[in-house]
Amino acid sequence: MAIHVALNHKTIYRYDRLVNLGPQIIRLRPAPHCRTPILSYSLRVTPKQHFLNWQQDPQSNYQARFVFPEKTREFMVEVDLVAEIAAINPFDFFLEEKAAKIPFAYEPWLERELRPYLETEEPGPLLAAYLTGISREPTAAINFLVDINQRLQRDIGYVIRMEPGIQTCEETLGKRTGSCRDSAWLLVQILRHLGLAARFVSGYLIQLTADQKALDGPSGPETDFTDLHAWTEVFLPGAGWVGLDPTSGLLAGEGHIPLACTPDASSAAPISGLIVECEVEFGHEMSVTRIYEAPRVTKPYTSRQWAEIEALGHRVDEELQAGDVRLTMGGEPTFVSIDDMDGAEWNTSALGPRKRKLAADLVHRLMERFAPGGLLHFGQGKWYPGESLPRWAMTAYWRRDGQALWANADLLAREDTDYGHTTQEAGLFLTTLARRLGIDPAFVLAAYEDPWHYLRRESLLPVNVDPLNSKLEDKEERERLSRVFSRGLNTPVGFAMPINRRMTQQGPVWLSSAWPLRQEKLLLVPGDSPVGYRLPLGSLPWVAPQDYPYAWDVDPFEERAPLPPHAVPLRQRALAGAGEAEESDRGVHGDRRRAQLQRAMAEVRTELPEEGKSAWWIVRTALTCEARNGRLHLFMPPMNTLEDYLAMLAEIEATAVELDMPVVIEGYQPPKDPRLNSLAVTPDPGVIEVNIHPAHSWDELVRNTQELYEDARQSRLGAEKFMIDGRHCGTGGGNHVVMGGATAADSPFLRRPDLLRSLITFWQNHPSLSYAFSGLFIGPTSQAPRIDEARDDTLYELDIAFTQIDKAAAEGNCPPWLVDRVLRNLLTDVQGNTHRAEFCIDKLYSPDSSTGRLGLVEFRAFEMPPHAEMSLTQQLLLRALVARFWKAPYRGKLVRWGNDLHDRFMLPHFVQQDLADVIADLRDHGFPIEERWFDPHMNFRFPVYGHVSQRGITMELRMALEPWHVLGEEPGGGGTVRYVDSSVERVQVRVTGLTDARYAIACNGRRVPLIPTGTDGEFVAGVRYRAWQPPSCLHPTIPVHTPLVFDILDTWAGRSIGGCTYHVMHPGGRNYETFPVNANEAEGRRLARFFPFGHTPGPMTIPAEERNPQFPMTLDLRRG
Repeated sequence: MAIHVALNHKTIYRYDRLVNLGPQIIRLRPAPHCRTPILSYSLRVTPKQHFLNWQQDPQSNYQARFVFPEKTREFMVEVDLVAEIAAINPFDFFLEEKAAKIPFAYEPWLERELRPYLETEEPGPLLAAYLTGISREPTAAINFLVDINQRLQRDIGYVIRMEPGIQTCEETLGKRTGSCRDSAWLLVQILRHLGLAARFVSGYLIQLTADQKALDGPSGPETDFTDLHAWTEVFLPGAGWVGLDPTSGLLAGEGHIPLACTPDASSAAPISGLIVECEVEFGHEMSVTRIYEAPRVTKPYTSRQWAEIEALGHRVDEELQAGDVRLTMGGEPTFVSIDDMDGAEWNTSALGPRKRKLAADLVHRLMERFAPGGLLHFGQGKWYPGESLPRWAMTAYWRRDGQALWANADLLAREDTDYGHTTQEAGLFLTTLARRLGIDPAFVLAAYEDPWHYLRRESLLPVNVDPLNSKLEDKEERERLSRVFSRGLNTPVGFAMPINRRMTQQGPVWLSSAWPLRQEKLLLVPGDSPVGYRLPLGSLPWVAPQDYPYAWDVDPFEERAPLPPHAVPLRQRALAGAGEAEESDRGVHGDRRRAQLQRAMAEVRTELPEEGKSAWWIVRTALTCEARNGRLHLFMPPMNTLEDYLAMLAEIEATAVELDMPVVIEGYQPPKDPRLNSLAVTPDPGVIEVNIHPAHSWDELVRNTQELYEDARQSRLGAEKFMIDGRHCGTGGGNHVVMGGATAADSPFLRRPDLLRSLITFWQNHPSLSYAFSGLFIGPTSQAPRIDEARDDTLYELDIAFTQIDKAAAEGNCPPWLVDRVLRNLLTDVQGNTHRAEFCIDKLYSPDSSTGRLGLVEFRAFEMPPHAEMSLTQQLLLRALVARFWKAPYRGKLVRWGNDLHDRFMLPHFVQQDLADVIADLRDHGFPIEERWFDPHMNFRFPVYGHVSQRGITMELRMALEPWHVLGEEPGGGGTVRYVDSSVERVQVRVTGLTDARYAIACNGRRVPLIPTGTDGEFVAGVRYRAWQPPSCLHPTIPVHTPLVFDILDTWAGRSIGGCTYHVMHPGGRNYETFPVNANEAEGRRLARFFPFGHTPGPMTIPAEERNPQFPMTLDLRRG
């Protein structure tokens, strides 16, 4: 978004007596080719008695010639201008084919016109030597120029030099220092000696403080800065004049405002003229001031606005506490790499070469911040059909009571470190652990790969390949065979110890048993997973169903006792003395006698089962240990209670302390328990997802959100991604908000079912809540469809469901399961998926498991905001709505919007209007939210393409919404696939100052169906158009509608009085191959498509009004 800055420049000459001034030439007006929009300009000269003549020099630069008829003691020149600083992409040009590589020769006619810019000075020895060091091998033109520019910036140190004139090239190269004008003139001469036309440029340089400090490289000035500056322009056929700034080593951008561009530096002086000889006192002042800042994603709020938002957050907290709401808020923010916008792992793939490394860095940062003394667990994540391997999941756990879960953080192995551990260390660790538990180390079994399987696989390979280089197309199978045969089939993969725990009258007891197997060795199921997932549990002795040791989950509503204290001390303390070293051997209990008692109580069964009889005593879970990539991996077995899990974890940590071996904890996660807090970092298609732990207050929510964004940024992960044309699309992975309570019994949605009813009804009544914060993928087949988008009869059924809830609540008998049963089959997408609905109640009170009965509701229609403060403002809106409905339930009627959803509410004007109604409702209930707090969200969601004014009529083009629809099945990927059609886009036309009786708006010759907004002279409408033409889409034969020519049509005169052009494709025909790397490049791409001119010339036939009754606010260019 643009920033308007006011530049003020004063130059003052004070003389020791009255003097006659000769004619003065002032070159301080932005040049005609200046790309930075100059909104206003003023030149004031003292003495006021003068004559002024504006003219242009031979190079078309503006210059003012002043003549002073009277003597004066002071000569002052003051410039004041307002510039719009919006991103300009300096590389946005095409080169003619012959100029694509340097060296090249200009056409004779062009060389004749460029002759003044090709004149060279006789090179001295230093310049000649410098030119000799520049390669003349054919090189891509832009790369060649960037290299020379950066090399000169490195070679010539910048100094401020007040002396008039310019150093010769020999002086600059000899001193290795120079001012900006010295470096610019040197670059001019270098380029000319290389056969390139170059000119000297004097102008203003405006540098604004960056909203965020750079992670690497310079961050720019600490304060806003402006000064007179000089740089160089080189002429490239196809691109024209391209600016190079040798002072910074960069290309000239929006902060470079040219004043004079000339073949010789002397004719670009800002002020030149004659004066009689006298003593002169010189004064120079320059300043730049921000006078307008559009809300932008890098700085959405001023400090005052943010203070107001925080104050309201605390006020909402007071309301929630007064009402005993017990609300918690977590979520699933997503991030993408800031260094690889184009990689498959940051667009479509769930896994990739760098995703796990970046996720590990992020989770370690989050652990240091949120979970000191916590446990980092590496587990198995989601596994969807079509994925050959399950995804990973990194989860940090820590205790809510402040006790350590794992005291010695240095004994949690890092994924990026090779500790040199081998299978031998894995066996040593597990046998040592067995002794600590009072179990005979003989029960530790070595686990091997199945030789029969891999010998069979080897026998099926072609005869002319080696198993270590099998040439198989399946990459995973190729790596698997290589790994197995490199290690050898006689080498153990890892070790397993049968282990479980049960409660007796004397206390908990560790259980173990022998594992009678049909094979002599423990042979693993073939695969790539950890040993713990590949144990041949099916070949263990048979057990009758009534004897099977089924696991059970603790009821989420059950009261929990405090956890026992963590007993493993820090290693530094343990090494302080021999006595304290002995203390570290106590296991999970506080003294040696109890530790010994625990070992004595370990129950080990060695008997062998009889044929056909139930082997009820066989332990059917195991702890495994294996070495992978030089690290020890401990696979945790499933356990019924958190106490059992922590007891095993403490014994593992004590063993790691004893052996000084860092370990990786993987396998089964701790049982879900409110006494533990957790956050997880997992992969999703195109993103890294963070399941952030719930916050119990506004202060905690602010801390969690801001520090998560910052840690992600330090890990080189960002929350911004862009389409190829520069449109923001969040990350594409969403920012789902999860609300509930600390426990299921605390959940406000289970304690007050009318709260969920209020939210669903309010959301349905206000479509802006579904569309203002969502991603680009909206509509009935999206991943967060509104309840009324696909089927109108759903509202009929929802009315009945609400009646059932109201009836139960009125009778005082509304059990938690009733809310789930009544709404579960309505809050779904079109295919019945509960996890793909706008309101996801998978974890509210699902009957399938205890992890589904947590009292949580997930709001999925939120895309990832690029800034933490924008995310917090969204969450504040949700918190205020909960507080408002807790006090006064909302019982509005469900609205049958019909096609209005995909017509009216696709236009940002009506989305913003509806959001204003939401804010007004909250204000009426005592929550003073401001509309302007959501300006950054609207500008992020609906960027402006451009605007044009003619005869008091202003027309603005802004991005609008367009639903994406899933297409029919097509063959692909070994089965069938379904694509999403995103080839149709929509733009909003907003007009102010229009008299509809006389004027109309036309797009490509067709009348736009304008709708009055209620403000006099203001109208809006939408235009749908084909933006690109993929082979698989709706109506694939309809071509791309480019360009879109908008006319302000005077129906009385039958002519267009002006208009603008929006190029659906790049106006120069450029096809970008990479996504924008940041918001500046994205903005540059968007702005490059809009021209504030280009109306239809000549008389026009007045187009007939066409208004589709189904979509009355939208002109669909695909029709007709």
